[in-house]
Amino acid sequence: MEPTVIPLWPGAAPGSEDWTYPEREVYDPPDIRLVLNVARPTITVCLPDPAIANGAGVVVCPGGAFHVLAIDHEGLEVAAWLNAHGIAAFVLKYRINHTSDDYGADIKANLGDPARMAALLATLGPMYVADGQQAIRLVRRHATEWGVAPDRVGMMGFSAGSGVTVGVATRHDAESRPDFAGAIYGAGLRDGDSVPPDAPPLFILCAGDDRIAAPGAVPLHEAWRAAGLPAELHIYAQGGHGFGMRPQGLPCDTWIERFADWLKALGMLNTAS
Repeated sequence: MEPTVIPLWPGAAPGSEDWTYPEREVYDPPDIRLVLNVARPTITVCLPDPAIANGAGVVVCPGGAFHVLAIDHEGLEVAAWLNAHGIAAFVLKYRINHTSDDYGADIKANLGDPARMAALLATLGPMYVADGQQAIRLVRRHATEWGVAPDRVGMMGFSAGSGVTVGVATRHDAESRPDFAGAIYGAGLRDGDSVPPDAPPLFILCAGDDRIAAPGAVPLHEAWRAAGLPAELHIYAQGGHGFGMRPQGLPCDTWIERFADWLKALGMLNTAS
C-alpha cells in the first residue's frame, strides 16, 4: 500500500505557531536524505498487506541530532521492513531546531557548545515529546481504520529519535502511553528524568564502539529494571553510530530481527511475522 502523509496536529503545532519558515531537504552524504526545519509535524502512514498484518503498530522516530531527520534509513526503510513482516509503521516527522542555509555550520556550533545546546533543548524538548505523544494518540484514534490493535501501539527511535521515544515512555497520559518502546543507539535518560511505574517495556540496542550511545545504554537498562519494569539490552561489539538499515557486513546488520523477536516474546504479534 502506498504511504500516506497526514498532519500530526489539526492546526499549527502548539508552542511553535510562529514557526513559518519552510521545510527543506538535502542529501548529505549523497545517498542520505535529510529533512530540515520541520515546523509542521506529520506522520507517514505505512501499512502492511492486510493478508499478513499482525495487529502491531510502531511509530518510528528518525534521528539527526535534533537538527535534521534521516528520513529514509532511520524512517521509511525501517517502515518497509516492518510492513514486510506484518507490522504497521508510522514515520514521525517531529519538530527540530531551525537551521540556516549553512546548516552544517549551525549544527557544529550548537553541538560544540553544551550550554547553547542545552538551552535549545530546553525549548525544543517539550515540543518533540508532545509530537511523540500526539503520534501515539493519532494511531490509536485510527486503529480500526489502519488495522492496528489499540493495545499494540508502540514507538521506536534512533539517536535523537530515541530521545523522543524515551521522552514519551517516561512522560505520557493513558492515551499517549506506548505499549512498548525501542531505543536504538540513543543517549539514554536525560538529566532529571525518572522512570514512572507505568513506563512501557523497553528494548535498548547500540554498538559498543558508539561513543554517543554506549555510555548510556547500561544505565538506561538499569533504570528500567530498578523501576521493576521489563527491559532488554543488546550491545554489539561494532557498528558505530547511525547505522539504521544500512548493512555493514557486521552482526548488527540483523538488529531489527532482534527487535521483532522481542515484540513476539511480548505478545505484540498475534500471527507469525
